[in-house]
Order: sequence, then C-alpha cells, then structure tokens
Amino acid sequence: MDVALEKRQVKRAYKLYAPAYDFVFDWIFHPGREAAIRLLDIRPGQHVLEVGIGTGLNLPLYPPRCRLTGIDLSEEMLRKAHEKVEELGATNVTLRAMDATVMEFADDEFDSAVATYTISAVPDPVAVLREMRRVVKPGGNIVVLNHFRSERPVMGRLEDLVAPVCTRLGWKSNLPLAPLLQRVDLVPDLAEKVNLFNGWRLLKCVNRK
Repeated sequence: MDVALEKRQVKRAYKLYAPAYDFVFDWIFHPGREAAIRLLDIRPGQHVLEVGIGTGLNLPLYPPRCRLTGIDLSEEMLRKAHEKVEELGATNVTLRAMDATVMEFADDEFDSAVATYTISAVPDPVAVLREMRRVVKPGGNIVVLNHFRSERPVMGRLEDLVAPVCTRLGWKSNLPLAPLLQRVDLVPDLAEKVNLFNGWRLLKCVNRK
C-alpha cells in the first residue's frame, strides 16, 4: 500500500509537534543521532549540511570547528533551532527555511550531509537524496538515519496497514529502503540498526559521482 505524503501534511504536522518535539523525541532517538554525526567524520573547517534540522537537537553534537548549514521546511521548528543556536553561542551555524527537494545551493557546495529521522517525513525522498548527492562534493559522506519498512513479512504488513494513519501524522511508516537507494544510486559503505529495539537504520554512503 502506497499512501502519498504531501507537503501540506508535513508542514501542518510539525507545526503542531514543534512545542513538545524535544521532550518526546530526544531521549528515544538520541543514541542514533550521536552515531550519525560521528559517522560524518567531520574535519576542522569542513562545511556540513543537515537536512531536516528541525528544532536543532543535533546542534550540540557537532564539533565547533566546522561550518554547519541546517535546513527545514517547518518555520516553527526552525524557531526552536534558532533559540538553541543562541543558547549555544554557535556562530558557525546557519539556518534556512527550505524545501529539501529543490535546494538553493550550488553543486558540490558541502563536504558532507546528514538527514536524521527526515527521509520518511518528506513527500519525495528520492528527490531529497538526489539533491543531497548534488550538493555534496565527490567523495563526501552522506549519512541517513531513518526508519524503513521492515524486511520481516509480518512486521512489514503491519507497517503497510498503519501507513494511512502515519501519513496523516506527517511521516511514512512503510518506506522501503532497497528501491530507494537503487533509484538514487547510493550504496551504503556501512549499515547498522540503532535505537530502541533496533528499529531504525543508520547508513553511511560515500558520494561516488
């Protein structure tokens, strides 16, 4: 069952989630976030892109000697992120409201890019990953942390059944991983399961153009 996720649903959902997002999601997903930022292998002076930065939960995890640009579709979430930037005194961070399917960046502008818990919450995950490939330099790291449709038949069918409800809440519960990677020509150099019950997958890909 394929239920389309629309941009208006995403914006509406995360406008509602913004006030309580950190309280609900931080402790559950924090181990995966730490691992994802670590896999970027950020070097001093490098320019990193975070797609779907949300309220900025990852901000304290970045090394201070890099440049970070974070984008998100939800202006309500970004307001929370701006508050964190001010609290941290992070002068190396730039935040922009932007549709990740049509990024306003030049080709090869970033040394690496990361999307944590974002790919299943965008209307067009293929377009987002293609844009990440476009704006990351050849040989740069692309790290994706997300829930994908289970490879276990029973669990996969259950995720298909709840997909219409999850879509109304702003994300897809049954996004299949293998066809997605095939369509954007990405091959993981590392893939592991993380977080509670190993329910999320962490992927590190090298951008081989």
